[in-house]
Amino acid sequence: MSDIAYKKALTQYLEGFVSERRLGRLKEVLEERTNHITLVLEDVYQTHNFSAVLRSADIFGIQTTNFIENRNKYKISEDVSMGSTQWLTLNRFQHHPNNTVACLTDLKAKGYKIVATSLHKNSVTLKDLDISKPTAVVFGTELTGISKDVEDMADEFVKLPMYGFTESFNISVCAALVMYELRQKLQNEVPNYQLNSSEKEEIYIEWLKSSIRKHDLIIKEFDAKYAQNS
Repeated sequence: MSDIAYKKALTQYLEGFVSERRLGRLKEVLEERTNHITLVLEDVYQTHNFSAVLRSADIFGIQTTNFIENRNKYKISEDVSMGSTQWLTLNRFQHHPNNTVACLTDLKAKGYKIVATSLHKNSVTLKDLDISKPTAVVFGTELTGISKDVEDMADEFVKLPMYGFTESFNISVCAALVMYELRQKLQNEVPNYQLNSSEKEEIYIEWLKSSIRKHDLIIKEFDAKYAQNS
């Protein structure tokens, strides 16, 4: 049997271990997930910032976050993230000679426009940002912001208006504000921003696994039965 048939059979099998109420919630949330906007965190080092950004990403329905780990490693505080990591797709770039270049090159190859959060002289406001094309938003490290590599590879720069003496937002606050604004723009300006059917299928299976205790043993049992009937 084909891989498509296997995934369909596995999905139906796993659904049998999840309540109807839970299944309804999974499908409801899945319908509003998007990869039209993706996040990039470059060398963020404070655990609570990592975790707070992911919690906001889940809330705003942004499915995928990319971690660039040149100097600082990805660490999550479950007390802050509130379990959001199990519902998100997390890509880590950590084994390349230059993880920043590797990440942004990969995103560009997938059709993403690279937008960096920066007080660059050519920055635009979120209101004026064109997101008709899939957009990857890059947030830099806490102390120094985006790297020179990001600045060189970015297609556009975006800034948040500030009216006080302090020159920058905390990264988790900045990310939340950006996600809120972009979520509104998605719904108002971008038709079909949701996940495609293939993405939904893959993510739904992962969410079913996250909803089932000892799912690895259940899948092992399924695979044995599936092999006998194939």
